[in-house]
Amino acid sequence: MNAVRLTPPASLTSPGLVQATIPLASSKSESNRALIIDALTGFQSTLHNLSTARDTQTMIRLLRSDDGTADVLDAGTTMRFLTAYFAATGQNKTMTGTPRMCERPIGILVDALQTLGADVTYLNKAGYPPLQLNGFTPSGTNQVRIRGDVSSQYISALLMIAPTLPNGLTLELTGAIGSRPYIEMTLEQMICFGADVQADWDAKTITVAPKPYIPTTYTIESDWSGASYWYSVAALTLDETAEIRLLGLKPKSLQGDSAIVSIMRLLGVESTFTEQGVRLTKCPAAESLAWDFTDCPDLAQTVAVCAAVKDITLRLTGIESLKIKETDRVAALQAELQKIGAELVEIETNHRYEVRRLDRPHPIPAVIKTYDDHRMAMAFAPVAMREEIIIEEPGVVAKSYPSFWDDMARVATVEFVDNVVQV
Repeated sequence: MNAVRLTPPASLTSPGLVQATIPLASSKSESNRALIIDALTGFQSTLHNLSTARDTQTMIRLLRSDDGTADVLDAGTTMRFLTAYFAATGQNKTMTGTPRMCERPIGILVDALQTLGADVTYLNKAGYPPLQLNGFTPSGTNQVRIRGDVSSQYISALLMIAPTLPNGLTLELTGAIGSRPYIEMTLEQMICFGADVQADWDAKTITVAPKPYIPTTYTIESDWSGASYWYSVAALTLDETAEIRLLGLKPKSLQGDSAIVSIMRLLGVESTFTEQGVRLTKCPAAESLAWDFTDCPDLAQTVAVCAAVKDITLRLTGIESLKIKETDRVAALQAELQKIGAELVEIETNHRYEVRRLDRPHPIPAVIKTYDDHRMAMAFAPVAMREEIIIEEPGVVAKSYPSFWDDMARVATVEFVDNVVQV
């Protein structure tokens, strides 16, 4: 099995064709943060609705392991959070992962940890995994300057260990602050476990007092990133009576990707919150859309594909961080959008991009490469609401949404196939 073939419903415009209730996967982002904080309480908290995503399961396994090597596989969040956790708790660990994981930078986080007293050495290339952690001796400083425009995960990793440091921590963020909602999510979860935090966004400083976490009971919300693919399904279906119910979502969410509600309103999807979650229905779409994805970069692929298929001009900014994700997501989008008759054009170097429809036919079914990236697979899957499409290496979705293909089978024909030749 090396691909999945997705075929539209028999009659694309039949009323009532797309009616589905989706029990969304739990938030990987919330789960991973809750697990680190719980570990810092001595594993005394009670966590409900933890994600079944591979990244989260990897986090659980490594937190409980006494092995001297922590292999995070391809989980970037797990690498960064565990590096800070193992360092602050004085554990001797070798941090490693897949070849791609070892190409993803971690130097900014390591520099900060060393400033605080962590003994960290690089085992290969400076600034990149694999790393060797050799204990922690408090340096006496509780102030760290760190760039805010590279990865919010570095900042979150430092914040979560801060209550356990002898003098707490004051972070000074330099430059622009990217993915701020993810930092705010971290702070809110810390507060739920008793942390004393003060954020001054104007001064770009976050102060965390030296106050141990208090064990508590915490329930993880469903995943807004996972919800985004269903918004795309609703936007792309030609069934004007379509109705999709997504369970477990809240109107006031800690997750930055809840911005999909506002984005998809412009792409033709209305959201109505209920006691169970949110109901998606069709509404008129805008002719063009401009969006800054700085605070929600994981939505960019989904929105780009959806806009391309609907022939809505999309102008994107704030996607610089996509180049250091599971793959270079900008390059991957540029290659794969061509296969469905669209293009991603760089208008201003490394800053401003535009998705445009191409005036030429494209092969059907398009065969989409996933580049070992779960979001590439799921972003292109909703194209099946308009035309047959083949997604290579469908197993990559296990990273964040293991039941994705089972759920897609509720609205399209899903067939796993072998020996697909890339066009």
